[in-house]
Amino acid sequence: MQVPIKRFIEAVPGGMMVVPLLAGALIATFFPGTPKFFGSFTGALFSGALTILAVFYVCMGASIDFRATPYIVKKGGTLLAVKVGIAIVLGLIFGRLLGEAPVAAGMFAGLSTLAVVASMNDTNGGLYMALMGQYGRPRDVGAYTIMSLESGPFLTMVTLGVAGLSAFPWQTLVGAILPLLVGMIIGNLDREMRDFLSRAIPVMIPFFAFALGAGLDLSKVWQAGLLGLGMGVAVVVVTGIPLFFADRLTGGTGVAGVAAASTAGNAAAVPAIVASANPAYADAAGPATILVAACVVVTAILVPVATAWTARVFGRAEEAERVVEPAAASDAVPAQRAGHH
Repeated sequence: MQVPIKRFIEAVPGGMMVVPLLAGALIATFFPGTPKFFGSFTGALFSGALTILAVFYVCMGASIDFRATPYIVKKGGTLLAVKVGIAIVLGLIFGRLLGEAPVAAGMFAGLSTLAVVASMNDTNGGLYMALMGQYGRPRDVGAYTIMSLESGPFLTMVTLGVAGLSAFPWQTLVGAILPLLVGMIIGNLDREMRDFLSRAIPVMIPFFAFALGAGLDLSKVWQAGLLGLGMGVAVVVVTGIPLFFADRLTGGTGVAGVAAASTAGNAAAVPAIVASANPAYADAAGPATILVAACVVVTAILVPVATAWTARVFGRAEEAERVVEPAAASDAVPAQRAGHH
């Protein structure tokens, strides 16, 4: 007897990321002693998110072709620039107001520049590709090869530095992006290595998603309460609207822009990495992790809904083009034949 596990998971938008993430979070919430109880390889699976992500970035880098088509570069580059640009602007604003420390008390307790930047900076690639596979075009899916440069802590560290907050050692910045660069070099030097490494990308997504989820206590996400919910909604609105118009300016319908208005699952690991690189963020890291985790969950729910609505309302023009173009071509053929006669 066959159980359609893969189909069930993929029925959920971005399911290969979202479902394992929630599974890990549920175990961490209700059975927190599981990793220590079993230890060995099982325990390592719960705590190995950074190691798995390091390998994932090498494989992701290998899939990026230096000679990517102009459309992919334009589309991916525009969405990347807008998303990171918004994070930089917000980093400058909140950096002036809060500095590195989180809000200590009141309704916004736990809010910090680190939390805002980390939640805005990084798109959920699995969710984006799943949504564009359903509502977009293959070349729009390919745009994520450029957007994947925002993955990990590198651009968050750069953004905080641009905002005038604490700087990071150059070794840390290089180390954050080095696996991706190594992968790009290997993949472009040898096409067979690109094919070999690229095949591992979808396979690793559920594993690092599970490990990241195992670091999330859903009771803490619940503790994030209205602030966490509000931040998740803010990510979709504040980044989604500019991304929508940026996508339309590059020849799209706006669907790809809305699909990119999410917070990546691995963004929940960024505050801890940033704090380990710079102790000035130690106080902000804990609350920021909770808030970013809430943004991951909230955006994973809202973005598929918003993308489906955008495709239904604004995607018709593209569908009309697809219908008109073949019709125009078929009309042209008889006309040409008539001309020859």
